[in-house]
Amino acid sequence: MRCQTVRFQRDRHRFPGFSFEGGGWRGRGHGLAGGRCLKTPFGVFNVPNISPDKETGIGNWSTLDFVNAMKRGIGPGGEHLYPAFPYTSYQRMTYEDLIDLKAYLDTLPAVKQKTPPHELAFPYNIRRGLGLWQLLYVDGKTFTPDTKATDELNRGAYLVEGPGHCAECHSPRNSLGGIIQSQAFAGARNPEGKGKIPNITPSHDGLGEWSADDITYLLETGNTPDFDVIGGVMAPVQENMAKLKPEDRSAIAAYLKSLPPLPDAVPKKKKANGEDEEEKEGDGSGGETSDGGSKQPEGAEQ
Repeated sequence: MRCQTVRFQRDRHRFPGFSFEGGGWRGRGHGLAGGRCLKTPFGVFNVPNISPDKETGIGNWSTLDFVNAMKRGIGPGGEHLYPAFPYTSYQRMTYEDLIDLKAYLDTLPAVKQKTPPHELAFPYNIRRGLGLWQLLYVDGKTFTPDTKATDELNRGAYLVEGPGHCAECHSPRNSLGGIIQSQAFAGARNPEGKGKIPNITPSHDGLGEWSADDITYLLETGNTPDFDVIGGVMAPVQENMAKLKPEDRSAIAAYLKSLPPLPDAVPKKKKANGEDEEEKEGDGSGGETSDGGSKQPEGAEQ
């Protein structure tokens, strides 16, 4: 099966809390069958089938297998999983949530669909090298609440840093593919297309002019403060965020507003006259508005 630029479903499979079915439009569970590719500087990753099909999905995975994949980036056969599957964020989830999530996935329809292997150049096609990468970026530690923060902020931090994996798309990466923590949430180049993924820190370049209520309203309705409507890949993400409890959307907004305000991590392009050129948000995993012109937060991504 050739790499599909247009999705088999409306969105990539997404694990926790936000979009178990990946915005699938073919019925309950079909959004987990894989069927699209993720283009990166390291090559093309073909998104796998995570429906409970025993032959082509994860139907034969035990709960322990699933937890190891989410916490350690290790598959059932002991193979190292590529971090295009964002276990560097999922590792922060609680064991209780992971066990519940596996139980839920097992109730969804099994979809028989085999996906092709990844298309990676040397040396990225050697999984053994991932063990060294995981020593740098994977510790398997569950999110620890800040005793000095409110319950709302801790809840928002857990959702954003763990199941929401917002930093995976909204942060720049170094040459090894690891998130640059000093610029977390400050935006990034769109690895799949033109433009950039927006800065979602409360700075002038990001969400500084947005109130917490503005962010909460966007997550619920898809409408921005300047009367625009988000589109692209962010649209199905927002549709799933709308299914969260109102207090969870408020917690996400409160946490984003509590982040250190950072300038855009993506340098602005210069016009011929030396002035900064306004760069639109891209059409990839960072989301966009209907005209590509407004910044907006993302709750979840790959």
